[in-house]
Amino acid sequence: MLPDRAILHVDMDAFFASVEQLDDPSLRGKPVLVGHDGRRGVVMAASYEAREFGCHSAQPIAIAKRNCPHAVIVPGRGRRYHELSRRVFTILEDVTPVVEPLSIDEAFIDVTGSIALLGEAPEIAAMIKRRILGEIGLTASVGVAVNKFLAKLASDWEKPDGLTIITPECIGGRVAELPVRKMWGVGPVMETKLHRLGIRTFGDLQRLSAEEARQRLGETGVHFRRLARGEDGRLVTSDRGSRSIGNEQTFGTDLGMPEQVRQILLGQSEHIAQRVRHAGLRGRTVSVKIRYGDFETITRATTLDRPTDRTDLIVAAARRLFDRWAAQRFRPVRLIGVSVTNLQAAGAGQMDLFADADDARHRRLDAATDAIRERFGRRSISRGIRG
Repeated sequence: MLPDRAILHVDMDAFFASVEQLDDPSLRGKPVLVGHDGRRGVVMAASYEAREFGCHSAQPIAIAKRNCPHAVIVPGRGRRYHELSRRVFTILEDVTPVVEPLSIDEAFIDVTGSIALLGEAPEIAAMIKRRILGEIGLTASVGVAVNKFLAKLASDWEKPDGLTIITPECIGGRVAELPVRKMWGVGPVMETKLHRLGIRTFGDLQRLSAEEARQRLGETGVHFRRLARGEDGRLVTSDRGSRSIGNEQTFGTDLGMPEQVRQILLGQSEHIAQRVRHAGLRGRTVSVKIRYGDFETITRATTLDRPTDRTDLIVAAARRLFDRWAAQRFRPVRLIGVSVTNLQAAGAGQMDLFADADDARHRRLDAATDAIRERFGRRSISRGIRG
């Protein structure tokens, strides 16, 4: 049915909040906010019941409480989320080795090579959804398409618990009708700019020639036009075959407080360190990517003395990069991301010659933490990240 490639985007529905409702049946059907209920607290996740009142992730808890005074606020349980995330990814890896994690609760998978054994891509998507629900008790939304952009677009179409297929024939129909705010990278500022130019839908972008798009919006316009036409040549790349391991998060509303962004960045960094270890790699360069509301994007990077997969070193490097930037010129943030590059196999080179007692202690801690989280979840020990 789908030519060339068969790509799925699997996205867990309100993951943290759904886990809380899974573990505590009294929360089901209620507006749930996951986060710290304090003056500087930030919403980590909002259940779909809470979203009806305008609550969303990365929002200050104080604002969310004003929007939904009767919301139930629960503290996040990272160990439990990582445990269930690992079980979800195990299901995906049973289908194909080509799994590209985007975060703890979403991933691209290329099932082109699995079709002969497991059936067409929509059948595989349905099977994945059944397994996640049956084995874990959570719902996922899955998009099916020929490339990453369309697959991610599809997974968001019928949330929660959706399964949406975008075929090439949909590009001039259903896709063309989408508002431009559904485009990756289009926030409120860019949406207003596009509207001023008379561009309100994907179809409006599709009808522009490449030269018209460049004249009106520069290379950004050419990029938007290409995506609106369903053109995306990026491959799904597993961590083991990747030149970098990282993830980024785009916010519906620009974050105006450094502490909001910092909390998300540090969570990303810890998760990426686990992925580096899981892939059997170590990396030497840590990068932080920051995008403002006007689409301007900057990247800051630091190169460590030697490759590492240690959580404390990766987290500390990302935090230093962010804090240095924030102290100089903080501006509201539309996107934040962190990545580890200059990767090599964990056993390569002379790295082990540099190991000392402190290094060995941190590695034992990482190994123990990873194992405990995967196996025991909420019953495991907690640990603080400093640096």
